[in-house]
Amino acid sequence: MSVVADTMIALAGGVFSMGSNDHYPEERPLHKAKVAPFRIDRYPVTNREFARFVRDTGHVTAAERPADPRDYPGADPALLVPSSVVFVAPAYPVPLTDTHQWWHYVPSADWRHPRGPFSSLAGLEDHPVVHVTHADALAYARWLDKDLPTEAEWEFAAKGGNDATEFAWGDSLLCDGRHMANTWQGEFPWQNLETDGHRWTSPVGSYPPNGYGLYDMIGNVWEWTSDWYQQHDQLQSRPCCAIDNPRGGARETSHDPRDRAAVPRRVMKGGSHLCAPNYCRRYRPGARMAQPIDTSTCHLGFRCVERS
Repeated sequence: MSVVADTMIALAGGVFSMGSNDHYPEERPLHKAKVAPFRIDRYPVTNREFARFVRDTGHVTAAERPADPRDYPGADPALLVPSSVVFVAPAYPVPLTDTHQWWHYVPSADWRHPRGPFSSLAGLEDHPVVHVTHADALAYARWLDKDLPTEAEWEFAAKGGNDATEFAWGDSLLCDGRHMANTWQGEFPWQNLETDGHRWTSPVGSYPPNGYGLYDMIGNVWEWTSDWYQQHDQLQSRPCCAIDNPRGGARETSHDPRDRAAVPRRVMKGGSHLCAPNYCRRYRPGARMAQPIDTSTCHLGFRCVERS
């Protein structure tokens, strides 16, 4: 069944509790934030909708173009061909500290070929589009005179009006034994039990909506926001007051000495089908991660907003 992926929900905005003191350091501290009224897509952007954008505009995603060697001095030319990052499950347990055990740059992987060059979108029309960089997502949003949500807007929407519990549906990942989002069951990254019925992405709307009627805000795919990544504890705030739609102000870059290029990072939110209890428990509204703006993956998509 086809969904109307570009329908939007109007939210009144307001004050809410942003972040968390109970999980990963980058989520701290829990603080009050405020957002103005806005409208947000009911679903993540789907392959069907992204294909319409490509047909109308001729847009070519970053994963479909070779990288410019000037942007990556000293890089192996073999790594600069059109490619994207794909999850490849190892056959046995591996150290969770070495992400190269399961993440691989795969030539010719792109939004049309989400699992590599021999895959296709057959049967995936209503799955979230993946293998899109921040620029690709923003180009789509601007095509519709929309924007990408700020981190605060996204988190406000993901909570669904429920500011007191771990998840929009309560404090447990399962609700009366029912899976509420597309996440990983089993020992990541080698054992996927698929008890929720999905090994990869799922059609948008496969799980119950939150209190605002929004689908897939948690799990399935991570989602781009418009904010530059910044630690929450760097925000300028006072204990008495909510921060007005706080934004990551600095164009921060990765400081990992192994990086061949210092690439600016934006905030992504929501977790994905690869988030597991034993690894990356970021299937919560307050969770966040920094993502290089030039990097597309098989578990990262987006949705759009409109503001008055």
